Amino acid sequence: MHAYDLVVIGAGTAGLVSAAAAAELGARVALIERERMGGDCLNTGCVPSKALLASARAAADARRAGRFGVRTGPVTVDFGVARFRRLGVDVHLGAARFVARDALTVGAARLPFLRAIIATGSRPAVPAVPGIDDVDYYTTDTIFELDHLPARLAVIGGGGVGCELGLAFARFGSRVTILESASRIMSNDDMDAAKLVGDSLEREGVRVLAGCKIRSASRAGEALSLEAVTSGVHERIVVDAILVGAGRTPNVEALGLDVAGVRHDAKAGIEVDDLLRTSNSRIFAAGDVCTPHRFTHVADQHARIAVQNALFYPWARVSSRVSTWCTYTDPEVAQVGLTPPEIERQGIDYETFSRELATVDRAVLEGRPEGFLKVHVRRGTDRILGATLVARHAGDTLAEVALAMEAGAGLDTIARTVHPYPTQVAVLRQVADDARRRRLTPFVRRVLAWWFGHPSLETYNPELIESGAKS
Repeated sequence: MHAYDLVVIGAGTAGLVSAAAAAELGARVALIERERMGGDCLNTGCVPSKALLASARAAADARRAGRFGVRTGPVTVDFGVARFRRLGVDVHLGAARFVARDALTVGAARLPFLRAIIATGSRPAVPAVPGIDDVDYYTTDTIFELDHLPARLAVIGGGGVGCELGLAFARFGSRVTILESASRIMSNDDMDAAKLVGDSLEREGVRVLAGCKIRSASRAGEALSLEAVTSGVHERIVVDAILVGAGRTPNVEALGLDVAGVRHDAKAGIEVDDLLRTSNSRIFAAGDVCTPHRFTHVADQHARIAVQNALFYPWARVSSRVSTWCTYTDPEVAQVGLTPPEIERQGIDYETFSRELATVDRAVLEGRPEGFLKVHVRRGTDRILGATLVARHAGDTLAEVALAMEAGAGLDTIARTVHPYPTQVAVLRQVADDARRRRLTPFVRRVLAWWFGHPSLETYNPELIESGAKS
């Protein structure tokens, strides 16, 4: 008889959610963790990074308070397991290794299982830069160990995390340089959104080098230097600290995956199907170890799907869920659903409706009119395929679009929804109203002109009506 209904390897977000959910359903569960409970998100990722960003934003807001008539002085910065056992989960601290298709070991203990979920997460990837291992660099896991503010900081990697932390340290007072090998920062995001973030970083004093190739890293006394080439120009960048934020690598080593019959790749991670099932039908995977979308909320979603499919009839599919992510720069960049390249790869005919935040009263009142909303819909319908929002609280605001998509509601539903005034979410209503107006084709306008006996409707101008409503 198998000892456990479910064994979960890894106590990060995906692992903790999996173990807790299965235990609450009455399954006998074992949870294995080799290092720290909580994983990347709690210890070195989302939680500490957002606390750092909140402190940096407070410092920036204090410096700008004069724009609103508020006078302040100089701003300085002071830089400095039991629960799961109560749920009935057997917690094993140590390294797990598969010794059969239905069993693994932790130390001297052998744990047979009916089903298993691999949720071992990922770790920071370090680029192959000559000399990088000879300098004391920080990663997105270790940067929070700093007990002093570096006067000069180089950030290798201009993705979401690199931009977030680069902004935070610039606001604390560091001279920050971001080095990105791609032609632009945030290459997975909307191009217009990335440009707004780049402009914002430059206003904060961050130097951004896109299309930058780092040739070597070295130490000279207390200082560190990077030899880089950008647009054919060679440069030596001298800093006091280096932060590597160039993506993450899945943790698949030393698990005995070959013994378990689990196909995997050192870069891509564990191979899973739409049910999160591996090549061994007894074993599922969740979170960073099996997806390129390495976000905490994705790991949480994966865990719920994996538990359901592992313990019951497997029918829950990853593709049926709406994907979202947010980069917490200032302004934030939030994305839900498909991006235009993804829509085009699927051969879907679509159209895009957009609005600048400068048309939103709340954004203007708060002095933050930079940003926009783009919503992509299937042509001729109000079905939302995806959306991008750039705004100060974009992640919170775009949640309404994610809910609408998950519920099968379209832009018409958003247009009918009464939103409080003045709020930033008004930009959603504006875009929904714009989509509705496309129905006013020349033919419809002629019909309305006949109905009302008012020929001027044939030259209907929605902007006049909107401006009249505001006045």
